[in-house]
Amino acid sequence: MSSQLPVNTQLAKSPNLGDLFIQFLTIGAISFGGGIIAYERILLVEKRKWLSADEFMAYLAISQTMPGLNSVNMAVLAGDHLRGVLGAVIATLGLILPGSLFVLGIGLIYANAGDHPSINWILGGIAAAATGLLAAITYKIGDTHWRHVKSLAIIICTFVLMSIFKLSLPYVILIMAPISIYLFRPGQSQ
Repeated sequence: MSSQLPVNTQLAKSPNLGDLFIQFLTIGAISFGGGIIAYERILLVEKRKWLSADEFMAYLAISQTMPGLNSVNMAVLAGDHLRGVLGAVIATLGLILPGSLFVLGIGLIYANAGDHPSINWILGGIAAAATGLLAAITYKIGDTHWRHVKSLAIIICTFVLMSIFKLSLPYVILIMAPISIYLFRPGQSQ
């Protein structure tokens, strides 16, 4: 897969397994919900330079077509790219361990004190933070697409169908995929 992507000569060398585990463990510990993809991009592309921006986008596209969480799929793909099958396992374990322990702890607290108003405020704050992180990474990843009228129209239509008309994702894909394919067919200008 990586041989088909543009080669970035600015990339750092592949990490050792311990560093890979610690970095994904850190991502799992400081992010929750949609923010994980944002942190993965910051780590993999910007800070550590283990992947190029094009590689990250390619792996993100692949991870979105695979069953399961996009962030976990990204950890599998990036780990495999960087250190093979063992790298995929190590990156995935590092990513899911903190979240699993956090959810287990929150579940125990909620089971014992779910009636307390402070618990609901805390959970509301976590949801708001995750929403903000998701919006930020969506803007950052798609920054080149915001400049094209066709891309912006697809983004707005998708948002309207899901947020205002409350259509489920499969229906939105059935509606928007043919339109997107038509608008971006080969030989058409942006």
